[in-house]
Amino acid sequence: MRAISMGNMSQVEMLILLVYGLLVAISVNSNTVAIQCLASDQEALIDFKNGIEDSHNRLSSWRSNNCCQWHGICCDNITGAVVAIDLHNPYRKPYHSSPNKYEMWNLRGELRPSLMKLKSLRHLDLSFNTFRAIPIPKFLGSLVNLQYLNLSNAGFAGLIPPHLGNLSHLQSLDLGAFRLHVENLHWLAGLVSLKHLAMDRVDLSSVARTDWVSTLNQLPSLMKLHLSSCKLFGHIPSPTSLNFTSLAVLDLSSNNFVSKIPDWVVNISTLTHIDISSGGLYGKIPLGLRDLPNLKFLSLGGNGNLTANCSQLFMRGWRKIEMLGLSGNKLHGTLPSSFGNLTSLTYLDLGYNSIEGGIPSSIGKLCRLKYFGLSTNNLTGTLPEFLQGIDECPSRKPLPNLMYFIMENNQLYGKIPDWLVELDNLIGITLAYNLLEGPIPVSIGSLPNLNYLILTGNKLNGTLPYSIGQLSKLSHLDVSFNQLTGMVTEEHFSRLTKLETVILSSNSLTMNVSANWIPPFQISFLLMGSCVLGPSFPPWLKSQNKVVYLDFSNASIVGFIPNWFWDISSGSEFLNMSHNELQGWLPNPMHVGSDSDGVDLSFNLLDGPIPVIKPGVALLDLSHNRFSGTIPLNICQYMNHVGILSLSHNQLHGEIPLSLGEMSPCTVINLSGNYLTGRIPASFANCHLLDVLDLGNNSLFGTIPDSLGELKLLRSLHLNDNHFSGDLPSSLRNLSMLETMDLGNNGLSGVIPTWFGEGFPFLRILVLRSNEFSGELPPNLSKLGSLQVIDLSKNDFTGSIPTSFGDLKAIAQAQKKNKYLLYGDSEDHYYKESLNVYIKDRRVEYTKTLSLVTGIDLSHNNFIGNIPNEITKLSGLMILNLSRNHITGKIPETMSNLHQLESLDLSSNRLSGKIPLSLPSLSFLGA
Repeated sequence: MRAISMGNMSQVEMLILLVYGLLVAISVNSNTVAIQCLASDQEALIDFKNGIEDSHNRLSSWRSNNCCQWHGICCDNITGAVVAIDLHNPYRKPYHSSPNKYEMWNLRGELRPSLMKLKSLRHLDLSFNTFRAIPIPKFLGSLVNLQYLNLSNAGFAGLIPPHLGNLSHLQSLDLGAFRLHVENLHWLAGLVSLKHLAMDRVDLSSVARTDWVSTLNQLPSLMKLHLSSCKLFGHIPSPTSLNFTSLAVLDLSSNNFVSKIPDWVVNISTLTHIDISSGGLYGKIPLGLRDLPNLKFLSLGGNGNLTANCSQLFMRGWRKIEMLGLSGNKLHGTLPSSFGNLTSLTYLDLGYNSIEGGIPSSIGKLCRLKYFGLSTNNLTGTLPEFLQGIDECPSRKPLPNLMYFIMENNQLYGKIPDWLVELDNLIGITLAYNLLEGPIPVSIGSLPNLNYLILTGNKLNGTLPYSIGQLSKLSHLDVSFNQLTGMVTEEHFSRLTKLETVILSSNSLTMNVSANWIPPFQISFLLMGSCVLGPSFPPWLKSQNKVVYLDFSNASIVGFIPNWFWDISSGSEFLNMSHNELQGWLPNPMHVGSDSDGVDLSFNLLDGPIPVIKPGVALLDLSHNRFSGTIPLNICQYMNHVGILSLSHNQLHGEIPLSLGEMSPCTVINLSGNYLTGRIPASFANCHLLDVLDLGNNSLFGTIPDSLGELKLLRSLHLNDNHFSGDLPSSLRNLSMLETMDLGNNGLSGVIPTWFGEGFPFLRILVLRSNEFSGELPPNLSKLGSLQVIDLSKNDFTGSIPTSFGDLKAIAQAQKKNKYLLYGDSEDHYYKESLNVYIKDRRVEYTKTLSLVTGIDLSHNNFIGNIPNEITKLSGLMILNLSRNHITGKIPETMSNLHQLESLDLSSNRLSGKIPLSLPSLSFLGA
C-alpha cells in the first residue's frame, strides 16, 4: 500500500503527529540526547520492523543511526540499551470515532524473534493494532526482564502460550482480546511480581470448572484483576485461605455464573472497585459490602436475581462509596432517610428493581451526585423538595452537581418541582411513564446544558412553554402521550440548532409556523402523530435531509404529497403518514432507506397502482386506500425481508401473484377487502413463518388448497366472503397453532370432520357461517378447550345439539382479562384481530374487547330435539342464538344460570311450554 505523504494530511492530522512525536521524544528521551543505542539492539529493532506492515509510515523515524531517538523507543540513560517499546495505537478501535485516523496509526504483520535480543526490555506495548489473528509468540516468554506487557485488542488469536509464565518480573499483563483462549491458568503461578492482570474477553471456559480463584490467589502482589466477558460459568470457587492482601480492583463482569456473591469478596478490606455486573449472580447482597472501608465503586447491575431489603442495605456504612450500580435486580423495600449519609456518592443507579415508597428528601444532601437513576421501580408519591440539601451543599441548592435525573416507569405524581429546573448542570431529565400532572415549568428554558428531556406518558397539561426554544444544547425532546394543548410555533425551536429528535405524538398540539419557515436544526427522528400539521403538507420539512424516522399519522394533512418529499425520505428507516387524507399516486418504484423498517400509508385517499418498494421494507401497509390495478408480479423482488404486508381494503383486482410465496420471513399477509380473483397460490406454503393469512372479502374461488397445511405457525386464517367450494382439506389439521379460523360466507360443503375437535388446542374463534355444510356435529367439538366463539349459522346441519357443548371450558366462566388479539410485530405495528358477530340479524364488530366475547350461533340450520340442559352450565356465555331450527321441548329452567348472557334468540323453533320465570333475572339480557 502506498504511504501517505505529508501533503495528503490535514493540518490537524499533521499537528497530532508532530505533538505525539514531540511527547514521545520528551517522555522517552529526556536528558538522553547524547545516549547512543546499542548496535545489537538497533539491529534487532530493524529486523523487528521488517516484519511489521507500516502502510502509513508511522515508523518513518526508524532510519536514523540512533534507535534511542526512534518513535516509540526508550533507552536506558546510562547503557543505551532499549528498555521500552511503545507502539500502541492512540486511536483505539473500536472506541474511537475516527476509523481513518485509526488506520493511519495501525500496524500489522508479524512479531519476529529478534525481539529476544533486547535483553534489557522492560516495557512492551503493541495494543490496539491489527496483527491479523496471528498467535502470541512463545518467545515473548524469554524476555525475562519484562515488567509491562500489553497485547490487548491487537488482533492476536489462538492459545495464550504458557511460556509467559517465565516472566517473573512482570508487574502488568494485559491480553484482553476476543479470539484468545487458555487451556489452563497454571502458568500464572510463575508471575510472582504481577500487580495488574487484565484478560477481558479471553475465553476462559476451559478453566470454569476448576478452582481458578485459588490459582489467582497465588499472586500475593495482585492489585488489579480484570476478567470481564471471559465465558466463565457456574459457581465462583472459594479458596481455602485468602492471599489477596493487596487487591484493589476486581472485575468479573459479563460472565455466566450461577453463583452467590462469595464470602471471600467481602473479606478483602483493600478493595476499592468491585464489578460483577451482568454475571448471573443470585441470592442476597451481603451486608458486609457496605462495611468495606475503602470501597468506592460497586457494580452488581444486570444480574437479575440479587436481592436486598433497601432499608437494611443502606441503613449504615458505604463510607467512601462514589459509584453504586445495582440496577436490574430484585431490590425491594423502601429507601431509608439514612441514604442521605452517602455523601461521597457521584453515581447512583437502582433502576429496574422493585423498590417501593417515596424518594427520601435526605437525598438532597448528596452534593456530589451527578447521576441519579431509579427508573422502573414501584416508587410512589411526589418528587420531594429536597429541603435538606439547602444547608449541606455549598451552593445552597440540593443536588447542585446533578447531570442526569432518570425516574421513568414509576408511579410518581404531582407537579414537576421548581428545584429540578434550576440545576444548571443537568444534561438529561427522564420522567417518562409516571402520573405527573400540571404544566411543564416555564423555567425549564433556563437549563443551559440540557441535552435530552423525556416526559412521555404522563398527565401533563397546558401548553408547551416557549422557553423550550432557549435550550440551545437540546438534542432529544419527547413530551408525547400527555394532555398538552395549544400551538407549537417557530419560537419553540428558535435556538434548538442541535435538535435531532422531536416526539410530540398523542397530544392536542397544533403546528403553527409560517410557510417559509426554515428550522434551525436537521432532524433525524420526527414523531408528531395526532398533532395538527395540516391541512397542507408541511413545507418546512423540505429543508430536512437527515430524516430517519418520520411519523405524521393522524395529522389532518389533506392533498397531494409533494415530489420533493420523496427526495428527503429516500433514506428513511420508517415512514408513517397513515390516517390522513393524502391523495394521488405514489412514485413507482418508491425508494426508501437501505435498512428501512417500514412504510405505513394506510387510511388515506391514495390511488393508482401499487408501487414496487426499493430496496425493500420490513413493513408495508397501504391498506384502506383507493389503489387499483393488479398486485405487481415483481412486488417481492426487493422485499425479501418483509414481515408485514397489508394491501387490504383497496380496489385491487386480478390474481394473487405467485411471487408472494417468496416472502419467506413474512408473518402477516393481509389482502382482504379487494376484488381479487382466481385460486390461492400453492406458493404460500413457502411462507413458513406466517402468523396471519387474511384473504377475506374478495372473489377468490376453487377449493382450499392442501398446501395451506404447511403453514404450521399460522394463528389466524381468514378466507371468509369468497367463493370457495368443496370439503375442508385434511391438511388443515396440521395448523395446530390456529387461534382464529373464519371460513364464513363461501360455498364450502361436506361434514365437519371428527379430527376437527382434536387438532386445534388454541382455537378461540371458529366461523363457518353461510356455507353448505351438512351432517351432524361431531361431539368432540367440545374438546376445543380454548374456544370462545363458534358460529355455524346458515348451513344445513342436522341432528341434535351435542350435549357435550356444555364442556366448552373457555365459555364455562366469564373471560376477565381483556387484551387485543395481536399478531405479527414490526415497529409496533400489528395485525389486530376482529370479528363480526350477528345479534338478531344486526352485525356487531368486535376488536378491542374481542378477547372477552363468548358466543354460540347455531341459527338457520335443521337441528332437532331439545335444548340440552348442559348448555346452561356455560355461565360465561354472552350470546346464544338457536333460532330458525326445528328444536322442540321446553326452555330449560336452568337458563337463569347464564349470568353473562346479553343476547338470547330462540325464535322460529317448535318450543312449547311457558317461558321460565327465571329468565327476567338475567339483568343484562337485551330485548
